[in-house]
Amino acid sequence: MMLTHKVDNLEVFILPNREIMGKAAAQAGAKHLRGLLKTQDEVNVIFAAAPSQEEMMAALINEEDIDWGRVNALHMDNYIALPDSAPQQFSNFLRIRLFRKLPFRSIHTMGNQGDSAEQYAAILKQFPPDVCFMGIGENGHIAFNDPINAHFDDPLPVKRVELDYACRMQQVNEGNFASLEQVPTHAVTLTIPTLMGCKAIVCTVPGRNKARAIVKVVEEDITEECPASILRRHPEASLYLDKEAASLLTNL
Repeated sequence: MMLTHKVDNLEVFILPNREIMGKAAAQAGAKHLRGLLKTQDEVNVIFAAAPSQEEMMAALINEEDIDWGRVNALHMDNYIALPDSAPQQFSNFLRIRLFRKLPFRSIHTMGNQGDSAEQYAAILKQFPPDVCFMGIGENGHIAFNDPINAHFDDPLPVKRVELDYACRMQQVNEGNFASLEQVPTHAVTLTIPTLMGCKAIVCTVPGRNKARAIVKVVEEDITEECPASILRRHPEASLYLDKEAASLLTNL
């Protein structure tokens, strides 16, 4: 059974478990892709790299009637100073789980140095994003726009950021790193205006550890203190939750 809710412009879908949630999000994203491919020669797509996206990506790979040969793949953030081959590095995460499994027209990954922001900004000019598959962090971040560095009117398309404590601890709690000291302190990220500039956004958020952030996104004010709350202003954004992530919502 799926529950639906709308707050401002944001469509919210609550599914029984992670697998069903991921499949529903993948179907929604695939619908956007098919629609755009009918009117555009190519479609440029941003993918988030996080455990929260695994069910969605697994289902998306199995979606039929998508001409992946006309899709250019982008991603939204990368650690600075973490080797490209590290399993936690987002470009590598996506390479293993998605990029190797679909015949994209082209794949554009970020580097792991501070100047990667300028380099990726040039790529975005060539491939303006159309669709974004994203998640939400425990602190309400989207990409690596943490509350300490999030700006709804950011003048940059991509920037270097310092990660806040909650963001870094989430990486430890999810088992990506053994200790806080191992988590990089800085990253390159797409900014909020870049993400919001996409024609469609599909946001997938499972897990009880995200429940408080979801309350802030859905039931509280739109503010940079919860960067993901800006999704409520996007004309074509959808939020897919499992019952654990939605467990603290009251206005349903």
